[in-house]
Amino acid sequence: MCVHNAGRSQMALGLFQHLAGEHALAWSGGSEFASEINPAAVESMAEIGIDISREFPKPWTEEIVRAADVVVTMGCGDACPIFPGKRYLDWELADPAGKSAEQVRPIREEIERRVRTLLAELDVPVA
Repeated sequence: MCVHNAGRSQMALGLFQHLAGEHALAWSGGSEFASEINPAAVESMAEIGIDISREFPKPWTEEIVRAADVVVTMGCGDACPIFPGKRYLDWELADPAGKSAEQVRPIREEIERRVRTLLAELDVPVA
């Protein structure tokens, strides 16, 4: 989850789905979701063969958060819901808003590193 659900969380979802395949399920959402995905995030992901162009910013819902085993937040602070008994990870990452695809690459690479680490911790096979 992030504020706008237009960059970081969309890249994380795309990477998670690509790497985990059918072995795990993920959702993404925002507290103040944007009207469209950041074009630089779409371009940056396309560079590594992951198409997030059909995704769109969505709000997070209480049902989704309650159903999650792990909730990853990315810069939404107090706007993200906190439910007792949930495992929360707060990934402090630069916001790709207003950046070029070239500037988004290091953010994408850090998100991929963290997604791979999370999948390993959860014993999810990586494709």
